[in-house]
This record gives sequence, C-alpha cells and structure tokens, in this order.
Amino acid sequence: MKPTQKLHDIGQSLWIDDITRDMLDSGTLKKYIDAFSVTGLTSNPTIFDKAISKNTFYDEAIRKLMKSGKSGEPLFFELAIEDLSRAADLFKPVHERTATVDGWVSLEVSPLLAYDTKATIAEAKRLYQKAGKPNLFIKIPGTKEGLPAIEESIFSGVTVNVTLLFSATDYLAAADAYMKGLERRVAAGLSPDVRSVASVFISRWDKAVMDKVPDSLRDKLGIAVAKQAYCAYREVIASDRWQRLESLGARPQRLLFASTSTKDPRAPDTMYVTALAAPNTVNTMPDETLLAFGDHGVVGSILSPDGGDCEKVLAAYANAGIDPHALGRQLQAEGAKSFVKSWQDLLASIEAKSKSLK
Repeated sequence: MKPTQKLHDIGQSLWIDDITRDMLDSGTLKKYIDAFSVTGLTSNPTIFDKAISKNTFYDEAIRKLMKSGKSGEPLFFELAIEDLSRAADLFKPVHERTATVDGWVSLEVSPLLAYDTKATIAEAKRLYQKAGKPNLFIKIPGTKEGLPAIEESIFSGVTVNVTLLFSATDYLAAADAYMKGLERRVAAGLSPDVRSVASVFISRWDKAVMDKVPDSLRDKLGIAVAKQAYCAYREVIASDRWQRLESLGARPQRLLFASTSTKDPRAPDTMYVTALAAPNTVNTMPDETLLAFGDHGVVGSILSPDGGDCEKVLAAYANAGIDPHALGRQLQAEGAKSFVKSWQDLLASIEAKSKSLK
C-alpha cells in the first residue's frame, strides 16, 4: 500500500497544489486521483503564471478569448474557471461519495483586493456564480479586511477556502468569521451547510528563521505552529458554539495544512507530510512533494488533539529571540505582498503572451 493511501485511510485528505491545462489534457491529474489518493486541488497565481508564460498550453484559448474582446484579469479568470471546472468534474465522484466533505477545487479572488472588504465580497460572489460548480471554493485571505468578507460570503452561500493564515490565532479568527456567517444563516432560516477550509501555511515559518536559530531548533517551528493550530481546531469543533451549529446541520470548517513542501535542503523532502498526519484535515502539496511521499514517505504519529509539545517548542524559539506572534504578523503581510507580486507577474505574462499571439 502506498504511503499516500495510508494517509488517506487515517482520514486526512491529500490535495494537489497545482493545476495546468496540460495536467488535464495529459491525464496527469486523473493519474494522481487514481494512483496517489488525491481528493482535491488548490491553485494560485504563481502556478498559472508559470504555465502560461513558459508553455503553449493556453495559446489557442488565449487567441479565442482575445477575439472575443477579453484581456488582463477577465481573460485570466476565463482560463482559470475553465481549468478548475474540468478539475471539479474529475473530483465530482469523490465529492458525492464523501457527502460533499471532499473533492474540492479552489479559485482565488484577486490578491489586489486583500485589504478591500466590499470588493472582495462582490468578487467572491461573482466568481462563485460564474463557475457554477458545487465543489469549488473561493479563496479569500484571512487578513483583517478579509474576515468580514469571509463572514458575508458564507452567509451568502459562497463556499470559502480561507487562505493566508499563519497561526492558531489566525485560524481562530477565520473560524469565528465562518461561524458568524453560519449563525446569520440560521437566524435567516437558511441551511448552515456551507462548506469551508482554513489554510494555515507551514514551511514559511522555518524558512524565515532557518539561519537565525541553533541547529537544535532547525525546521521545528512550522510543525509546532501546525500542532498549535490543530489543537485550536479540535477545541473549536468541541465547543458548545460549534455543537449548536452542527446540531442544525453545519459541517466543520476543516483545517488545511498549506505550504508543506520542504524548503531546507538539509531536511527530508516529505518532512511536513509525515509530521502532520491528522484525521479530518487536509494537506495540500505540490507535485514534487506528492510524488516523493508516494515513493518513500512514512506516515508519522497522529497529531495529538492537545498540541503535544508545541508550547514547549514555541517557548524554546522565544528564548532564542524569535517572537512567534510578531513573526506570524510579518509572514502574513509578506504573504499578501508576494501574492500581489505573483498576480502582477501573471497579468504581465498574459499581456506578453497576448501580444506575441496577435
């Protein structure tokens, strides 16, 4: 049995953090579903940028869209929705078999809107309606301005992947926004069964402190943060507040571990996947990490609901001069900036490709 199947069997969903037209046309995504127990997919601007700028997969589609008057962001969203709709159809059997718990794909709103609540709400609704797929999440960042957009989107029935979370504190804010949206639906006589995941980024923590701590603390911060977030997640779904919603038909906003490819060349390439095995969670990973784990990965111990040694590890980092709270705020701000840069690079690639195809 492949390690990916073992991880799937303990109740963790493996999602692929990649999407290109070639993956769809060549059958690669179907292979990942069949051979590596992949049950969902996430995407981001960087993935599309590389696919559009460095390959010819999208040339014909771009030509057609240009002829219809599309350019820039509208052209990109046409391409992305077409790809993600095809992927959503591939995952539809998983979605139905798991009673809509799994089998999701994700489409991100423009990162330029990360600090604009009203515009994010409008765009999330527009993209969700345009795609028209029951198993598509709209990715909204869990920034201060994004939280009310998440609440409003959930209230409006838009399924949401909360992205750009970096700590248990960030996760709890996202969970609160999710539950507020559901509570408003209940008060309005609407079904509280609107799905969501909360994506906590892991490897960027270790990358940020790699050369600032002794070797005894190398590559331990991201996992400690993940354990703390998992503890918070388990406390939320055990809370009276959540139990009331669940009794009315709500389903948990699953915790998703993102950014789980190893950044340290000295560390195992499957380190974060092995360390973060936990039921009713998601681990999304790039192709290289998925294939590596399928080949030689090991399923580690199941995460402890109480966070295990996370507080002890975080205290050791604090003693080494690393303030986890301050670093978390820094990482979210840097993440938002990097998303904007990736988006601008993507739009520049689309413009350059469009000019070359005229």
